Amino acid sequence: MAQPGIIFYDIPSSSVIGHQPWSPNTWRVRYALNIKGIPFQTVWVEYPDIEDVCKKIGAAPTSPIAPHYTLPVIQDTSTGAVVSDGPLIVEYLDKQYPNTPTLFPSGTIALQYAFVDAHIAAISPIFPFSIPRVNEIINPHSEPYFRRTREASFGKKIEEITPVGEAYAEGWEKYKDGLGKVDGWFKKSGGPFISGDSITFADVTVASWMVCLKIIYGENSQQWRDIASWHDGRWDGLVNAFAKYQ
Repeated sequence: MAQPGIIFYDIPSSSVIGHQPWSPNTWRVRYALNIKGIPFQTVWVEYPDIEDVCKKIGAAPTSPIAPHYTLPVIQDTSTGAVVSDGPLIVEYLDKQYPNTPTLFPSGTIALQYAFVDAHIAAISPIFPFSIPRVNEIINPHSEPYFRRTREASFGKKIEEITPVGEAYAEGWEKYKDGLGKVDGWFKKSGGPFISGDSITFADVTVASWMVCLKIIYGENSQQWRDIASWHDGRWDGLVNAFAKYQ
């Protein structure tokens, strides 16, 4: 049997959540590959090993400052290409595999990049809630690296990042309000997806964050039950619509 042409580098989780893929950034590429029907092989890379693996395969840093290496990364064995960063990977897949569903239709790239930036700004109140949870579901080899880097970003211990008491409720409400903005954008489309009836990278981005939260918290958690109930069930419906691509 021929080996898959795409090697996909992803971040593993621990047995706490059943060793499932979880990262919203890598889910964007996992969804894209499955939507396009492109065979791929997953290579799991722990956080402390990402830089060394990227340098070994010739992957470019995703930030020139430092430089900083992140996943996802793909290695296309049929062309020799190594591509870093989710949106750039999906652009590459659209161009290299034109007979598959297109996620960046002609003339939409700039608008979709703007959407992605606006989306992440709208949902940013979720970060203090999700980051400590991620620290609980990654493997022991990754936990010290993840803890050190996130504590440096927030300027506090990871156990102190999530607000408590009234601040918890206020922060959770801010996240709901941010999702309300995104819900408003969907309502203007006239269909279940941002462009109407067709899936684009914008939808993949939103779905990737939703499936991440459902996985890291658990389907029966209060957090996911809250999210699933908001905005007439849009987010639960979106995850369900993408289930066949998981």
